Amino acid sequence: MSLQKEFTKGFFAENPIFRLLLGMCPTLAVTTAAINGVAMGLATTVVLVGSNCTISLLRRLIPPRVRIPAFIVIIASFVTIIDMLMAGFFYELHKVLGLFIPLIVVNCIILGRAEAYASKNPLLRSLIDGLGMGLGFTISLIVLGSIREILGSGTVFGFALLGEGYPLFIVMLLPPGAFIVLGLLLGLMNRLRKA
Repeated sequence: MSLQKEFTKGFFAENPIFRLLLGMCPTLAVTTAAINGVAMGLATTVVLVGSNCTISLLRRLIPPRVRIPAFIVIIASFVTIIDMLMAGFFYELHKVLGLFIPLIVVNCIILGRAEAYASKNPLLRSLIDGLGMGLGFTISLIVLGSIREILGSGTVFGFALLGEGYPLFIVMLLPPGAFIVLGLLLGLMNRLRKA
């Protein structure tokens, strides 16, 4: 597979949220606003790229019997760095995302890419894979968060989008809204795939 296809597969063909249905916990919990999707997506992307590169570099040194624990330690190291940076420089956003930043450690997207891809491929391909899958995840969170924010509060990225007369659908900011929007987007993606 070419590097371009490797990079773009995370956007549609193997999109972590809309095609593989991975990372549902943060997807449903933090997408009440588009900015939350940006922050969670970028944090996950940095961890994904860092862990993919590190695992790819160490893949021949990690004994097969301890590969999963080794992967988790590598991933946890990157998550700790991101968590501390967010707490130090983006405190308000860090408070909003809360527990979901440390939970990146057990996000099946990251561990899955480590096991299925980075542990079997060289550095450049692992970097491209991590970046493509991370950006696909980020774009999906932004789309989901934007739709929920527009329908639930009439804003997107904090900017008023709908007039005062627009009836807000508060349910979109609640957990059922996340399931409704995700279900509709999954249906749309399935329809586009068949077209």
